[in-house]
Amino acid sequence: MDYRRILLIRTDRIGDVLLTTPAIEAVREKFPLAHIAVMVRPYAKEVVDGNPYIDEIIIYDKYGKHKSIMASYYFAKVLKKKNFDVAVIFHPTNRTHIIAYLAAIPQRIGYDRNLPFLLTDKIPHTKQFGKMHEIDYALGMLKPLNITDVKRKKLYMPIKGQSENSVNSLFAKEFIDANEKKVIFHPGASCASKIWPADRFAAVADRLIRNFNVKVIIVGGEDEKDITSAEAMKGYMSDKAVSFAGKLSISELASCLKRATVFISNDSGPVHVASAVGTPAVVIFGRSLPGLSPRRWGPTGRNDVVLHKDAGCGDTCLAHNCNKDFACLKAITVDEVYEAAERFLN
Repeated sequence: MDYRRILLIRTDRIGDVLLTTPAIEAVREKFPLAHIAVMVRPYAKEVVDGNPYIDEIIIYDKYGKHKSIMASYYFAKVLKKKNFDVAVIFHPTNRTHIIAYLAAIPQRIGYDRNLPFLLTDKIPHTKQFGKMHEIDYALGMLKPLNITDVKRKKLYMPIKGQSENSVNSLFAKEFIDANEKKVIFHPGASCASKIWPADRFAAVADRLIRNFNVKVIIVGGEDEKDITSAEAMKGYMSDKAVSFAGKLSISELASCLKRATVFISNDSGPVHVASAVGTPAVVIFGRSLPGLSPRRWGPTGRNDVVLHKDAGCGDTCLAHNCNKDFACLKAITVDEVYEAAERFLN
């Protein structure tokens, strides 16, 4: 079938949207003349704004102006006027399935969970088994469009001139020289089961400063966990670090990460931003459930390093409800993270 108007829906986190960019590119390659729209939540807009494979960005503000049932209903009615031929829903939620249905999109592709009877094409949901990377799960959603065996799986993150200028100004204000080696840390994450102790991040940073004379920059979003983790890491450090936590847009984060020699982070969205802009990453993973593992969520750069240890929990892992004091995270040592970063600085 020759689709003229295609809607791609991904309303979860920044990293998830980035990991869907190879699928967006694959749709454009298959349907070069189609009008391709992407529906995301507000904070993910900068991930796709400027992507050359997209014609239109539609913002669905689930926790803002579209929070109420009536607001979502009217959103669907506006969407209906756009006359999409097909919608691909990469992240299954009741709301996205209802919206696609109310928008009278003839073909609705999604996973067989969360009101799947509203879909026309149901893909078995097996992500919890973590047998593939999230990129491949996203590409698997395109089979009903006769898109298979995609070879190119590079992430795409737009780099904006305005963000480049903003980061240059921030660096100048903090006396960060363009030519000095920079190590960027992200000690925060969305939940406690992803957060390596702040004092260990600090110990790694201090050692890298002493041995390689690097500039240490701490980043993080406006989330309280990110701000708290950044402040804690900086407080534990003996040497000086610059914190941009809560001060960067997603676009500015990309420009900042692009300038780093190496990025050291918990399992989080900025890891995929680093992969997209070509900065090598050392990524610390906790949790042992297959669907939360590095095999599904790991960084995609060729030289990236993943640190992940089994604390013996296996399928009994409780993630953020851990009753073992996050033993899997604490099993990863300062020496291991330092040595992983060291290879990029020698």
